[in-house]
Amino acid sequence: MFKLRDVWSDAIDSQDGCARVDVYQDLKKMTLDVIGLGGFGYRLQALNRDDNSNELEQAYAEIFAKVPPVSLYRIFMDCFPFLDFVPDERTRKIRESRATIRRIGMEIVQEKKAAVRAELAGGTVDSKVLPSKDLLTLLIKANIATDPKEHQSLTDEEVLSQIPSFLVAGHETTGMATTWCLFALTQNPQIQHQLRQELLSVQTDSPTMDELASLHYLDCVVRETLRLYSPVALTLRTAVEDDVIPVSKPFVNRYGKVQHEIRIAKNNRVIIDILTLHLSKDIWGEDALEFKPERWDSLPDSVKDVPGVWGHIMAFSTGPRACLGYRFALAELKTAIFTLVRAFDFELAADPKDVTRLGIIDQRPALKSQPKTGAQMPMLIRPFVPL
Repeated sequence: MFKLRDVWSDAIDSQDGCARVDVYQDLKKMTLDVIGLGGFGYRLQALNRDDNSNELEQAYAEIFAKVPPVSLYRIFMDCFPFLDFVPDERTRKIRESRATIRRIGMEIVQEKKAAVRAELAGGTVDSKVLPSKDLLTLLIKANIATDPKEHQSLTDEEVLSQIPSFLVAGHETTGMATTWCLFALTQNPQIQHQLRQELLSVQTDSPTMDELASLHYLDCVVRETLRLYSPVALTLRTAVEDDVIPVSKPFVNRYGKVQHEIRIAKNNRVIIDILTLHLSKDIWGEDALEFKPERWDSLPDSVKDVPGVWGHIMAFSTGPRACLGYRFALAELKTAIFTLVRAFDFELAADPKDVTRLGIIDQRPALKSQPKTGAQMPMLIRPFVPL
């Protein structure tokens, strides 16, 4: 967080007190650096703009580059990949990037295994007492410890497969959420001011988790951001057996028949429309499309029936398949907003009506007037100066 703050401060100094910054791209780099360290203790240095030597960061940048327009050819090849004898340029680059990620990922796994074995040399250790640092080290230590049963241990390949999960789930969505939060604050100056006053009441730049948790208005702002601008707009599930979903009120299906339930057959795929749920006026009220952090102080009764692993929103899903890292994501999101809003005043550097969302499953920010540029969120950033 401090690195990004310094990067933006330097940009402000070089641009005579007001910097034009694509906050989305910089926030993605920041969250990538955070999950690199927190996830597996690897310094990606994505925010170091003068250093382009990090292969892993470049590989992920290539995979998450601007997605080409949807084509019937691409859909056909996705359905029947064995027919893709002549991959296009993007497919070739993605394959090369995946190979790079696999090679570096396996190097990281082997290095950490060697370090853990050296630490544990000379005795058997119960996983419950093993000290933990980054997530990958914790996983490897638990895997090497003597107490797990054989069928509970992971192979190197299975451990390796966690690295993309850490990186993809741990940085892309958090970067989007932080970007949309800053966008909402630019459209609501009074909310930005009120939030900043609360944040400045903390007498440190490095608050503890308890101090962050005590900031009520920050919590409301984060909840409202994840409701109105949920980074993941929908998710998919596949039924493992025949089932019946009850409904709150009868509905008429496409054949004109009144239904009191929804029957799901085994192997049916179900789309869970998170964003529609979050924006429903029947649930949230007539002001459902407005950014109102104060709504969380007095929620309508209808909201209390909304499932969710955190609060009454589905941003992190719910049930046994809910996001495992939601606490990490919330801590990262709150810390980013705390650090950045205390230091800077944000103004959108585009017409608000020009801002749109890219993607079907995720919700990346973009400008309608610049479709070829891809995801972006240009803002004018000035240092906050107390009156």
